[in-house]
Amino acid sequence: MSSNSSVNDEFVVIRDLTKDYSGFRALENVSFSIKKGEIFGYIGPNGAGKTTTMKILIGLITDFHGEVLIGGYQGPKQKDEIHKLMGYLPQNVAFQEWRTVDHALKIFGKLSGLKDEELDARIPEVLDLVSLSDVRHKKISQLSGGMTQKVGLAQALLHNPKLLVLDEPLGGLDPLSRHQLKNIVLDLGRKGTTILFSSHILSDVQDVADRIGILSHGRLKQVGTLNELKSQLAPQKVVEVLLSYASDKWQEFKSVKNAKDVEQVSPGRVLVNLEAEADADQVIDDIIQTIASLKIKVRGITLLSHSLDEIYFNYVRDGEKG
Repeated sequence: MSSNSSVNDEFVVIRDLTKDYSGFRALENVSFSIKKGEIFGYIGPNGAGKTTTMKILIGLITDFHGEVLIGGYQGPKQKDEIHKLMGYLPQNVAFQEWRTVDHALKIFGKLSGLKDEELDARIPEVLDLVSLSDVRHKKISQLSGGMTQKVGLAQALLHNPKLLVLDEPLGGLDPLSRHQLKNIVLDLGRKGTTILFSSHILSDVQDVADRIGILSHGRLKQVGTLNELKSQLAPQKVVEVLLSYASDKWQEFKSVKNAKDVEQVSPGRVLVNLEAEADADQVIDDIIQTIASLKIKVRGITLLSHSLDEIYFNYVRDGEKG
């Protein structure tokens, strides 16, 4: 994750953002900020309002209530200044397929105000960054969907934007390309680029985001670091014990006070589910004592915490009820 997340200056500020479409409220009083150099993960189900938020940010939607500030500029009034600061990768990248990659990037680069000599230097740099140097002179029609997505990212990076807005950037990518793209995002964050990153692939958001906003039915349910979001939920009452080797002696953990049930989920990996009123620290101490008496070797004992999936479904489920 980016090393700049402790910087106090807010590069993106959204206040009371509300958007209606013919009687349908897509966003309702959404407020959050993103610090300079921070990677902000924006998650929510399809139709939650993530893309609407991004279209307002980049100026594609100008009819809304609320306030948007980017780098101190007010959207949409100062959208020309904002566009100079911003790179955008839409959910569905669209290039004219008869163009070569080089030609497509030159067209978009000129739209961003770059001159020919700047593009001649910058295009090889961004293609190298997204591992596409070898397809520079191929037509878009010859590329896979994943490659086209990476050309889209290259286009968004051409003018060295201070803010990168990525709408579902990992959709359609194979595991290797997803891994590469996440590393690019992390590296950009470390170098000071502010990034808004939306996805419904929660593990990807967890891998890169400094903070996370959870959107459900147009309402922002919660914002925070992963640890802050975890702390909002009641602590899990599951202890994981990793044995150095497979052994039936794990069954002795059933005798530990306040162990509700014990199961071996894979050879050497044992989960001890605790009673609701149990003191987790005391139970872990009792397990350690049991291990010592049984003279078996362990690799680790951990009180499991909630995953992002559990946090997400908790807030989205609440949104469904409300």
